[in-house]
Amino acid sequence: MSIFDDRRYLIPFRSQLLPQLFTDTLIIGGGVAGMRASIEAARHGNVFVLTKGPVDLSNSQVAQGGIAAALDESDSTEAHYRDTMSAGVGLCESDSVRTLVEEGPGEIEWLMESGMRVDREQHGKVALGLEGGHGHPRIVHTDGDMTGRELMRSLCAIVSRTAGIRLFDRCFAIDLCTDSNGRVCGAITWHPKYGLQVIWARATILAAGGAGQVYRETSNPRVATGDAIAMAWRAGAVMRDIEFMQFHPTTLYIAGAPRHLISEAVRGEGAILIDRMGNRVMEGRHPQGDLAPRDVVTRGIVEHLARSGDSHAFIDARSMGSAGFANRFPGLAGMLAGFGIDGGTSLIPIHPAAHYTVGGVQTDLDGRTNLAGLYACGEAASNGVHGANRLASNSLLEGLVFGRRAVLAAVKDSLPDPVPIRWESRVRTVVAGELDLGDVRSSLRSAMWRNVGIVREGAKLRDCLDMFSFWGRYALGSVFEDPEGWETQNLLTIGHLMTRAAGERRETRGSHVRTDWPEMDPAGAFHLAWKVGEPSVSRTIVRAEVAST
Repeated sequence: MSIFDDRRYLIPFRSQLLPQLFTDTLIIGGGVAGMRASIEAARHGNVFVLTKGPVDLSNSQVAQGGIAAALDESDSTEAHYRDTMSAGVGLCESDSVRTLVEEGPGEIEWLMESGMRVDREQHGKVALGLEGGHGHPRIVHTDGDMTGRELMRSLCAIVSRTAGIRLFDRCFAIDLCTDSNGRVCGAITWHPKYGLQVIWARATILAAGGAGQVYRETSNPRVATGDAIAMAWRAGAVMRDIEFMQFHPTTLYIAGAPRHLISEAVRGEGAILIDRMGNRVMEGRHPQGDLAPRDVVTRGIVEHLARSGDSHAFIDARSMGSAGFANRFPGLAGMLAGFGIDGGTSLIPIHPAAHYTVGGVQTDLDGRTNLAGLYACGEAASNGVHGANRLASNSLLEGLVFGRRAVLAAVKDSLPDPVPIRWESRVRTVVAGELDLGDVRSSLRSAMWRNVGIVREGAKLRDCLDMFSFWGRYALGSVFEDPEGWETQNLLTIGHLMTRAAGERRETRGSHVRTDWPEMDPAGAFHLAWKVGEPSVSRTIVRAEVAST
């Protein structure tokens, strides 16, 4: 059994009695899922919302493409359902996808009625864009490529005028509190002003996003360190399909620069992928060409670069012209201008990078986990919507739909008040040499990118597990005083979970590519799931469903 399976390795901190706070609902995470959940939860009691960084620092905030929903009369929820199921390569849960596409349009209408601006055509109709994997234009967007910013502005505005919501920004959730029966009843937190605290809650909702920062090359902001998933694992929650990390095919590739996302909406407007010789990268690879699902395009780029020996490919959006590109994608145009690139007249250098954590904490259709009192939604959750590869622009929609549903489930469950205990840290810590956190973090991110990245192979996965075990012996039992250390412990846990799961899935499916197992498992599509202390994973076959036409 691995050191990562030892329940005594809750994150240790200095032994001391902790101040205590009480609330009805504790929401960990302030992106779209957390904010939507908080608005619904305030209708049923008091709410605490914790955000690790500033409220405006999340994947939701920087989302470019938009929100997918069947709003046009020529579109349908059935068509959206089929596209989502197809992108998920056999691992989507039918009931979850139907819930997403059928409840999604109502969430969009609610947002617009609540004050969110969306781009419209001249006669006032909502303008709808096209992205990879979609068979119909159904992407609602704002100011071209600034949908996330406007979505979060409107949700935060609703939160600010809603009584009963208390927001703690820059507050780090260290670990979940469980009682003697395994019920989750709150969390241990740290705030730079208030220090360590216990927040007791009837219901705890994890909405703290994914783990993109476990990779050296990522489009994710610095806060995406998988904290919610890691703390749920330590508490005994079931993890599912954590091997699936979606790599976005097009992020800016400039030496020394962050991997800024280049939305596939650019390709939806007619841009194409080419190499340095002008050859089409996706030529003959998929019926949808440059607008194929993300896993297909990512693999197409990587294989093309391997054959050509080039370090990167290009987006060619020159058909839009300088004014056209800037008008449709003002945020991208401004970002590219900072690197001396005019997106409408110059080629844009790109390479895939880690983008979205597809698997996570296993939940049912209403966000319930296997632990009483604990719910999850958004990128931290595995609720069956995304399968093996998320369909473009379904993530913001998922946060809206399932953030609300998690709260309704908690209300329906009629959870009792937590019974406070005299909380004191007595976790035994290891005695080890001093750690260089920056070096450990950099090394683990590089190891993940090289060995558990876009293309994987069994021997490399085993070597990577050995590396994590070595680092874990020193880092998991060490006492840290601030979020940097706790984040490093969480990244080690996430890296181990992803690597272990990737080794167990001996097939190629969606965003998980094994060179030593290049075909899909002929026995059928299955979920991989396990929890702390269990020596092996469990397989659950996904029931196939044929979408009606």
